[in-house]
Amino acid sequence: MSEGIAYQNKDIEFKVLSEVFKEKSFAAYGLDLPKIKEVLPTNLPMVSVNELRMDNLFLLEDGTYALVDYESANNVKNRIKYMNYIARITKRLYEEHGDIPEIRMIVIYTGDVAAAKPSLDVGCMVLSMEQVFVGDIPAEEIYNTVKRKLGNGDKLTEQELMQLIILPLAERGKDAKQRGVERVINLAKHIGNEQEQKFVFAGLLVISDKFIGKSEAEAIRREISMTKVGRMIFEDGAKNGAKKERIIAVVNMLGFDIPEDRILEKYSESDLEEAKKALEEKKLLH
Repeated sequence: MSEGIAYQNKDIEFKVLSEVFKEKSFAAYGLDLPKIKEVLPTNLPMVSVNELRMDNLFLLEDGTYALVDYESANNVKNRIKYMNYIARITKRLYEEHGDIPEIRMIVIYTGDVAAAKPSLDVGCMVLSMEQVFVGDIPAEEIYNTVKRKLGNGDKLTEQELMQLIILPLAERGKDAKQRGVERVINLAKHIGNEQEQKFVFAGLLVISDKFIGKSEAEAIRREISMTKVGRMIFEDGAKNGAKKERIIAVVNMLGFDIPEDRILEKYSESDLEEAKKALEEKKLLH
């Protein structure tokens, strides 16, 4: 997957997460925080070519910000990365609002990490983190409860939906996480509420991008795109929207092997040809 497509995928995920994360709570992860008010863009100025964007940035209902990152390793390098993120976020928010923001650093560790130091002291400042260790959650119990409720046609709680997203992270190693993502996808297909299904799929896409191989992540994206809600995610960018947005939408659809006849149901021949040309030239449409 090219870097351009990867960043377009991030844009898709951001749009979906913006819709479905509002008013959600972190209580499902054992964190006593205000509910999410808004999902904020995760792109930052001066990011080096080989540096990934942070995973999530939320504005909470009390006016504070939550920077959330998922990690499968416990090391100082990651803590330095968080300090870098926080400095850039502070600069951006100060320039936008004229105030120094209050930022919470939340690290969600996969089952690969059982314990980690919650702070980094560099003398002039201390980075304090709120941590979640997914390996501690009763993953199999949650999975079986959700499976039983969906089988009975019962509605899932907000906590169960939040837990379902991070369930694959309880596994150790890439292969086990991939199997975990696939298992949750198959379970989520039985969620009757489209908005709730969209929420779970979007969360799984974020996890797939970060924790499993590129080819495996693409396979998961294709599987999600075969569902009705998955198509709603990947066909983002309305037919009557700006030309650039239409082309980016078609580029993404081509990238996920959606048939051309299906693409032409929503977009013009011209949009399709321009998207093909952009893919051939490996240009990022920004």
